[in-house]
Amino acid sequence: MSFLEYLIGVDARTALLGRMMQKMGVDRQLKVVADHAGVTSRAVDRCRSCGHQDECSAWLDETAHADHPPAYCRNSDLIARLQSLR
Repeated sequence: MSFLEYLIGVDARTALLGRMMQKMGVDRQLKVVADHAGVTSRAVDRCRSCGHQDECSAWLDETAHADHPPAYCRNSDLIARLQSLR
């Protein structure tokens, strides 16, 4: 894998994370938590290490509203904690 391919993959997963946070209605909460940069970096790392990117992208495209992310989402716990801050 070239460095460019790596960067494209990271960017795609970062976009998935952003879309998931918006879909779950917690994107604003993520921006105001303590150590926002660290929390976001760890969330991106979890997203990057997930093997469900295609499923996630399809779920995000097909789901108008959801209370919970899909069961395979490695950021489910983070999303639940952010939802409790609303």
